[in-house]
Amino acid sequence: MRNIVFFKYLRSPISFYQMLGRGTRLDPPTGKLMFHVYDYTDATRLFGEEFIGRGTRTGTDKTDGKRPEPPPPPEPTIQVEGFDVHITDAGRYIVADVDGRAMPIPIEEYKARLATRLVQEVRTLEESRQRWVAPPARRELLDTLVSAGSSPTLVQLVDDKRDYDLYDVLSELGWGINPRTRRDRALAFTYKHEDWLNSLPRDTGRAIRALASPFERGGTEELENPHIFQTPEVRAAGGLAALRAAGNPRELLIETKQRMFAA
Repeated sequence: MRNIVFFKYLRSPISFYQMLGRGTRLDPPTGKLMFHVYDYTDATRLFGEEFIGRGTRTGTDKTDGKRPEPPPPPEPTIQVEGFDVHITDAGRYIVADVDGRAMPIPIEEYKARLATRLVQEVRTLEESRQRWVAPPARRELLDTLVSAGSSPTLVQLVDDKRDYDLYDVLSELGWGINPRTRRDRALAFTYKHEDWLNSLPRDTGRAIRALASPFERGGTEELENPHIFQTPEVRAAGGLAALRAAGNPRELLIETKQRMFAA
């Protein structure tokens, strides 16, 4: 469940936590790493309340006929890859490990830490591109960053860059490169490498141009999906047979990825 919506007024903390619990079931295979809560009845005032059963009021429990003020709502939280992001009136911060202790870090400081770690692992933008197009090297780099307490996916979410490939998120952080959305990068690829595409057999060029559509939808990993040649656009352009007309399809895909991120 990706969205929890409260339209009904709740009094019971137990009922509140039971409803909220349905959204906390993560499902990484489908990309569900978070959920949203829409509260129209101040139900989130029950955050932090204990599971208290019905009791008997005593004579010492005096409220002068006034309903007690509800506690302030909790800070909204996003969780990705084990990291918590809190959004408050004072700004945004991430709870991350600092010298073995969980500490709140402002978003900008967190991004600076990630950038520092990135350039320690990858010295140049060109080296970054070469590692990015090789799946084992890319996974190793991402695992290293996350293990060091820096999540590129988390920065992508909090900066609202869901339309950008992680390559562009990291390139902006590490080397100040102006990021492109996946759509803009796909368009730039077909424009800047038109001469190369035209130098290939006609059907091969059409098939490689068609690869831009899956990339626009899903980014790098979509280009490496074993079923990419079955997508409607690529199949209509000739599919795998069209790539074989110009040589080794695997080598053509590697060159396509290199040119895609050089666009």
